[in-house]
Amino acid sequence: MKVNVVTLENKAAGEIELADAIFGLEPRKDILSRVVEWQRAKARAGTHKTKTRAEVSGTGKKPFKQKGSGNARQGTLRGPHQEGGGRAHGPVLRSHAYSLPKKVRALGLKHALSSKQASGKLFVVDVLNVKDAKTKTVVANFASLNLVKPLIITAADVDAGFVQAIRNAKNVNMLPVMGANVADILRAKELVLTKDAVAALQERLA
Repeated sequence: MKVNVVTLENKAAGEIELADAIFGLEPRKDILSRVVEWQRAKARAGTHKTKTRAEVSGTGKKPFKQKGSGNARQGTLRGPHQEGGGRAHGPVLRSHAYSLPKKVRALGLKHALSSKQASGKLFVVDVLNVKDAKTKTVVANFASLNLVKPLIITAADVDAGFVQAIRNAKNVNMLPVMGANVADILRAKELVLTKDAVAALQERLA
């Protein structure tokens, strides 16, 4: 399929061919959900921890003799049933990451790109250059393109002035092609790709 290429000033800059196998799929929610859940699990810190009965402070002495007191027998004051005791079967330090086949991950990225194209929220720009390295200028350019919460993906080195200009812009994120992922693409309202990024993505996912 062919889509229009525009400049940051929303002026026509030609056309570009997008691969139907990458940008023309019918988005599948099950594939997208699998990849997003895999990303979220991998991003979890896994640092939640409670103390077991072996780790809480306290004596290991038997509270009272086994028989004759009239109370239920007790062997420790650090058990889970005691006040201030350790927790039984509590969370421990661990990794929540699990493996997901590379083909599924690649398919998820294709469906994420296709979802933006299908919803009309995919924009291809020529280059990311600005005359004035000012946030006001870039925000005005984004407004002309009707960009509210864009994710910008680029392959080549970005103009230093553009990077400086978007630093204080709200709801604007930028990633290199190698950092393109399903969760960030779906989280953004619009996806902005440079021509170099389109070529790199199609080469990566071919």
